[in-house]
Amino acid sequence: MKEELKVNDKDIVVPGETIATGMSFLPGPGTYRYESNIVAQKLGMVSVDGKVIKLITLSGKYDPKVKDRVIGRVVDVLMTGWRFDINCPYSAVLNMKDAVSEFIPRGADLTQYFNISDYAIGMITNVTSQKLVDIATKGPGLRKLRGGRIISVSPKKVPRIIGKEGSMVTLIKEKTGCDIVVGQNGLVWISGEPHQEVVAVNTIKTIEQQAHLSGLTERVSEMLANGGSQ
Repeated sequence: MKEELKVNDKDIVVPGETIATGMSFLPGPGTYRYESNIVAQKLGMVSVDGKVIKLITLSGKYDPKVKDRVIGRVVDVLMTGWRFDINCPYSAVLNMKDAVSEFIPRGADLTQYFNISDYAIGMITNVTSQKLVDIATKGPGLRKLRGGRIISVSPKKVPRIIGKEGSMVTLIKEKTGCDIVVGQNGLVWISGEPHQEVVAVNTIKTIEQQAHLSGLTERVSEMLANGGSQ
């Protein structure tokens, strides 16, 4: 039997997918041997360490795609830009040229633009096969975030929270008066009167929990009419 790695290191695999064939490969956490194959036990990212193959659990984490709008947090200031946590197994890099509309001279104090723990709305501009992610924060709707609060939801529930053509999130904005940005990566920024922020948070969490149920729009409308109470 041919010894072969069927996927690349850092590839995302699904349960039951054959990762490698041949007895020289050894199953690590998240994988098992079936006959002469190494098979994925769960959704995860492949990690190849010599001949040992294991999976890093994604836990429903976000899988970055070009043109997605995301909310990220600065975790490192680099020589030529910043590194962001975008709520997925891979960090994203923002280069100076893609950060703001003004020119940033080389050697400038980059913390004047984005500092550690700052949040921003960015757009993913590139994802390589090695899962190196680039983002931009200049462009329509993209910016550094100030004030407000950030909550986390399942990225898989984001389409339900946004609603058809933005209908659900628009409803929440109108009823609470809050400015709300929903990132494709499952981070949501909410800014408004403190009480109304709480109403918006409770409403969004309800949508996340009940996303699989029918009649959700009616329940959300009723909830908002009752000041955020179910």
